[in-house]
Amino acid sequence: MKASISKQCMGDRNCNKLCPEVFEYNEDQLLSIVKFDVIPAHLEDIVRRAARECGAEAITIEE
Repeated sequence: MKASISKQCMGDRNCNKLCPEVFEYNEDQLLSIVKFDVIPAHLEDIVRRAARECGAEAITIEE
């Protein structure tokens, strides 16, 4: 599974709080980034939850 964050990111950092192992806030770009090219299997469910809960719908998942 892969995840990405679009420019629609509002920078509210909800994904960072929910799953700091995968998401990191970039202060220079003022948006969150994904730390992995491929999401580790044990973190897939929490990444899906972060995508569902993203207010800006900025997180895209590729299965």
